[in-house]
Amino acid sequence: MIDFEYLPEVVQPSPTKIVMVVVDGLGGMKDPNVGKTELEMAHLPNLDFLTTKSSCGVSTPVLPGITPGSGPGHMALFGYDPVKYLLGRGILEGFGIGAEIGTNDVAARGNLCTLKDDGNILDRRANRIRSNQAIEIINLLNRIKIDNVNITVLPVIDYRFVLVINGPGLSSNISETDPQLTGIPIAKSLAKDEGASFTASVVNEFTDKANHVLKNRNLGANGVLLRGFSGVPTLPSFCESYSLNAGAIASYPMYKGIAELIGMEILGEAKNFKEEIDVLKANYDSHDFFFVHYKPADSAGEDGDFRKKVETLEEFDGFLKEIIKMSPDVLVVCGDHSTPSFTSSHSWHPVPFLINSKYGDGYIDTFDESSCLKGSLGRIKAEELMLLIMAHADKLTKFGP
Repeated sequence: MIDFEYLPEVVQPSPTKIVMVVVDGLGGMKDPNVGKTELEMAHLPNLDFLTTKSSCGVSTPVLPGITPGSGPGHMALFGYDPVKYLLGRGILEGFGIGAEIGTNDVAARGNLCTLKDDGNILDRRANRIRSNQAIEIINLLNRIKIDNVNITVLPVIDYRFVLVINGPGLSSNISETDPQLTGIPIAKSLAKDEGASFTASVVNEFTDKANHVLKNRNLGANGVLLRGFSGVPTLPSFCESYSLNAGAIASYPMYKGIAELIGMEILGEAKNFKEEIDVLKANYDSHDFFFVHYKPADSAGEDGDFRKKVETLEEFDGFLKEIIKMSPDVLVVCGDHSTPSFTSSHSWHPVPFLINSKYGDGYIDTFDESSCLKGSLGRIKAEELMLLIMAHADKLTKFGP
């Protein structure tokens, strides 16, 4: 675990520039129907070219066998212990869309979902209902009233929303209503300690009222699922700890939320990865560290679509050429977790990464899971990656006399 109080002892300034590209859900596993992973199947000339000049390895986001959410996965990549600094999805999504969330409020990430007549979950994402339809539904949910609290429901993207609960005596120490499975009912929120009973009751009342409001409306979604209950955390500053002027570029709000919470400057309003690269170019001279996020690979993996994930990885490889042309001193390609299409979900499988710099060793020549495992950096904890990146950027000095 990185001790943020210790970092100033070894961090030193340097003129080098770092671009860290996080491919969401980058890793996979061999699909028994295909005999390869998506990375092994994809044609990735730019990634393979980089690999021949880079130091490579695979990272474990949390612990071996533990499947991480996107929050822990990203926090680890930025050098934070993902267990110690566990952030709820609600606060990440909320900050990502600029929601007003007070220090005593509780926020949750919500999904619009589709329920069968028997109340069991048919589709956790309501067939990925589009934003224009979702906003109509969210307007209905904002009419819900619950005694002693204020309820605010805010749209994110497509089927996603943020629920903010404001009132006295709230606690985020409650269980989720989203079982993250289909074919079973929505779960009841349960208090994890005595002080959380009131909040759990509010969440259950909101869920019941929301499902009642949506039950007979033909809006493409007739239920809600909630997870990631959280309040506003106190975190060490990324920029101060690493002595970096860091900018974050992402099209999905949650990843902006993570970056903002740790002190990065949010750059631009990109709607897709092409626009993200345009934002990177426009701000390239003003920062020395950039976090750039690529989402489509994760979405394809979660949909269980092997071919689509291959296509998204190949699409990313095409865009990568534009970043290579900028000639950053250190270019990192990594992932927050694996999302194999075979599992249709996040998984515990290690995630490949590369660090391209003047110190790259080029031990391997193909970017995929099995090749990167044979790279010079081997298998590391994801929270150790930032130290390696800083070393490649000449931003760490000798430790001790």
